[in-house]
Amino acid sequence: MSRHVWLCATLLALPAVASAGPAGITFTQSASSIEAYDMVEVTASVDAPDARNPFTDVVLTGAFGKGAATNRVPVEGFCDSSDGRTFRIRFMPSSPGEYSYEVVYRQGGFEKRHSGSFRATDARRRGPVRVDPGYPWHFIWEGTDEHYYFNGTTAFWLMGWRDERHIRYSIERLHQLKVNRVRVLLAGSANLFWGDAVMTGEDFTMAVWPWPAEAPESVGRPGLDFTRFQVEYWQKYERMLRFARERDVIISVIFDISTHKAQPAAGGDDERRYYRYAVARLAAFSNITWDLGDDLDSFRDERWAHETGSLLHQWDPYKHLATSHPVHREHQDRASEWFGFTSIQDWSRSQHTLMLEERQIQLRTGRIIPQANEEYGYEDHYPQWAPAPPGDSSETLRHVAWDIAMAGAYGTAGESARRGTNVWPDTGGGWINGRGDDTMVMLKGYAHMVEFFTSFEWWKTEPHDELVDSGAYCLARPGETYAIYLPRGGQVTLRAEPGRYDASWFDAFTGDEVSLGEVSIGGDPWRSPRAPGWNDWALLLKRRM
Repeated sequence: MSRHVWLCATLLALPAVASAGPAGITFTQSASSIEAYDMVEVTASVDAPDARNPFTDVVLTGAFGKGAATNRVPVEGFCDSSDGRTFRIRFMPSSPGEYSYEVVYRQGGFEKRHSGSFRATDARRRGPVRVDPGYPWHFIWEGTDEHYYFNGTTAFWLMGWRDERHIRYSIERLHQLKVNRVRVLLAGSANLFWGDAVMTGEDFTMAVWPWPAEAPESVGRPGLDFTRFQVEYWQKYERMLRFARERDVIISVIFDISTHKAQPAAGGDDERRYYRYAVARLAAFSNITWDLGDDLDSFRDERWAHETGSLLHQWDPYKHLATSHPVHREHQDRASEWFGFTSIQDWSRSQHTLMLEERQIQLRTGRIIPQANEEYGYEDHYPQWAPAPPGDSSETLRHVAWDIAMAGAYGTAGESARRGTNVWPDTGGGWINGRGDDTMVMLKGYAHMVEFFTSFEWWKTEPHDELVDSGAYCLARPGETYAIYLPRGGQVTLRAEPGRYDASWFDAFTGDEVSLGEVSIGGDPWRSPRAPGWNDWALLLKRRM
């Protein structure tokens, strides 16, 4: 072999490296003024891209801060076109003021820098949801210090709708029902429907892939290219996030689910690239939390969860709350800094006792964070592992929601899928894809529960069942507030601090309120009048000012 032929063959075998770099890079800024907790976006446009794979061969980084501050926030950008012509970097300012930044485009030995500035204004916009530092069993909105009453639902394959009007309709409908958190897959596929009336078709798919796929509808062998990303899908996910953000709906971004095996290798470069890309694209949205995976311990172990959760926390400039959702509730990384709240699943019908126990387990770690059961049943859904009918009727689940809430905890419920997707009457999809119709009643009952709890400072109360009898539950700030739930109505005896209280009944089924006027409590236990109706009722006593 001649020296010339040998040299050519050797060069062809080497990884592609840009010789002189891409031509014609220009930078543009989305706006000169934005509201705090919105985002500014800097776009790098490449006229003549020459990277073999722009998702792996190009890096866009930036540093953002107020004025000329030296302690700027490092932020990573991302490729937003399959041909490498468009890159973006986003930043969410957390307070008003004058900001400056510098971004750097790097490809091999090529580098181009750009600097700019913008103003953030104070519009009292809600920022990310945080753990309340004063009452850490509960949540608070950063930016406004309002308390956030977590009322969630599941819509795993919301992104499976090809017509995005279904996505917008579902979010708007849920918002009107006072749902302010939705669990949505970022990646996942399934070829089963758990006995519910859902089928794939022209308008809906159970295959949602953030990577290019050769056979996207194949669960076992979709032919995913984990070194690249399907930017059109990510853009669709972002449109969903923006629509939800306008309604203050938090999206739990679920990275994957156990219903398929087409996943990048655990802890490998492809998987970590996926997580970093998600952070780069989505972290500047104020209305997200992270979920490492649904039924996570079915396909990843606890060591992986700790390492990956810690990396996610490190990469996220805004430290959004993060969790994981295992099958077995003991597989929770409760004591770790990255772990923001629990997301257990337990289908028992002793949820009040269970969630009180969850609080005690958390206390033993020395770290208090909110407790949530995000999978305890789906409306009108009766798999083998679920309680027998009426174990998952809308009424049963509504009662269970109160059991959880009265333990000072939170829950996520799923609506019925029996109204059908590609199955008559084709007006639903519920917990599988988020769509519902006006015949569904479960979340209407949950909305009444939200109305009750947000009528007083619920975050200041603690479980005090010892203050009541007759199987009632009590959340109290003794001497100030007593919230009592009577699962079967009737009467209750309350051992309250002496004083004058405003008292009222609340119909947990209808949301109606019946005032009892002023109640004077002396040194003896107070016996309530009988609840006005036969169903479950709540009783609220607030000390008169």
